[in-house]
Amino acid sequence: MSSVLVVGYDPQALPGVDADAIRATLAGELRRFEERGIEAAMTLVVFDESAEPAIVASLAERPWDVVVVGGGIRKTEQLLPLFEQIVNLIRRHAPRAAIAFNTGGRDTVEAAQRWLR
Repeated sequence: MSSVLVVGYDPQALPGVDADAIRATLAGELRRFEERGIEAAMTLVVFDESAEPAIVASLAERPWDVVVVGGGIRKTEQLLPLFEQIVNLIRRHAPRAAIAFNTGGRDTVEAAQRWLR
């Protein structure tokens, strides 16, 4: 069975957004993975000293086939250092995993499927 780790920005840390709605969308994506027979987990981080240990712990849970980095991290200019940190942690701690990028919470499955064989 294929395995996917999704790393995204914690919507609780985003001012002015409906965090519950975003979390519901993310939960829906996890259900979509399950419907396709893909084991998936999600790690949500904030841009502080807690991000690295949380990501490393998630990467160490198992050998992942794909790690998807969320668009909220990738497309937000202020989060560029976090994005770089995540990519380098993936390279270091999950070197066999493909790295994929979604555009938002609703195309995470498609992003991962581009790299699943």
